[in-house]
Amino acid sequence: MKAIQITEFGGPEVLRLAEVPDPEPQPGQLLIEVDGSGVNYADTHAVEDSYLSRSTLPMIPGGEVVGRDQDGRRVVALTATGGYAERACAWAPMATEVPDEVSDAAALALVVQGLTAWNLLRTSARIAPGESVVVHAAAGGTGSLAVQLARRFGAGRIIATASTKEKRELALSLGADEALDADPEGLKERLVEANGGQKVDIVLEMTGGPVFDASLAALAPFGRLVTYGLASRQDPQPLSPAALMGRSRAVVGFWLMHALGRADLHAEPMAELLRLVATGELKPQVGGTFPLSDARLVHEALRSRATTGKLVLDPRR
Repeated sequence: MKAIQITEFGGPEVLRLAEVPDPEPQPGQLLIEVDGSGVNYADTHAVEDSYLSRSTLPMIPGGEVVGRDQDGRRVVALTATGGYAERACAWAPMATEVPDEVSDAAALALVVQGLTAWNLLRTSARIAPGESVVVHAAAGGTGSLAVQLARRFGAGRIIATASTKEKRELALSLGADEALDADPEGLKERLVEANGGQKVDIVLEMTGGPVFDASLAALAPFGRLVTYGLASRQDPQPLSPAALMGRSRAVVGFWLMHALGRADLHAEPMAELLRLVATGELKPQVGGTFPLSDARLVHEALRSRATTGKLVLDPRR
């Protein structure tokens, strides 16, 4: 079969189309004929071996696929690796049947990014009605869904950040009350001003570095900053217990792997998200579908922040 395989760690240049043997499912796994492979920002870390879990070589990247299993069911599934391919294996509990009303790209937008957005707000931030929410990278796959879900969950004020005017306009169209430039210079002050002069209750942060530092500085007493990425590849300033205690602030880390297998954090939210998409109440943003051979170009665009919404590789093209 055709797949994207890496034999050395590095940037997008190590992603190469190759002919590899078909995967062999273990007992309890599904063999899926892949119609679409989701591209997630975490894939860029896996390819350079800088993710939370270590990678091994040779490797077929990709942890999200949609297609038909051996029983002909249309499913969207999480895979540890192996997603950028014509066929992939997934453990049965990691696969969810997809309603006819939900497109392949929309289903892929939910299986990692949708579940992440849901858990960031519900599980980690524990959003309460009326609270202010900052969503960084609000035009991305996770951010665009988090803006919509924050509105649905009763946020009082939603402040989005994004790197371009077009992305900020998209965030506003999805329900944000304000959309700010993502430049970390002066970010704390802009966040407070956008919240009517008050510090904010919740920040969803995946950039790291100075964006993390500015976001923490903008956090109100009893506020929660949920960190779920390090897109800048820069660590923030070290945190001391006294700095958190002195302002009654919380910093919460989130990794989707810890939600998987828990019905209340995985299966039930996934069913809710699929229902909302099927009824038109939640609208995943699709950034484009590309041939499998374009994986390198897609990673380059993703790392340069030139994309919006969900990016999909189609192994049939």
